[in-house]
Amino acid sequence: MNLFDLSDLPLDKELITVLAELKSTRIERIISTGQISDWYDQTETEFVALLMGKAKLQFEDGRIITLFQGDTLVLKSHEKHKVVYTSCSPPCVWLCVFLGGETEDAV
Repeated sequence: MNLFDLSDLPLDKELITVLAELKSTRIERIISTGQISDWYDQTETEFVALLMGKAKLQFEDGRIITLFQGDTLVLKSHEKHKVVYTSCSPPCVWLCVFLGGETEDAV
């Protein structure tokens, strides 16, 4: 698989592809084209790398973080957040690594 294969465009909803899944780790490629999300309250810690595009995440305390191509972010378990913007052109290509549950809080 090529992470930048965008042959499925245009998209009505996010395209999530599980690249690998082990006992307590999951790696996903997500392609977003303007989609936003509701609040997430995940039990897993998530490492996010935005490989292409631009995105904005809002946190429960009101902070908004803008991610550009190449930016990374660690979202600790139960760190409430939502995606409030994803670019369409270029689309957002995310690489997300989900680590464990309640016991794996540090990266």
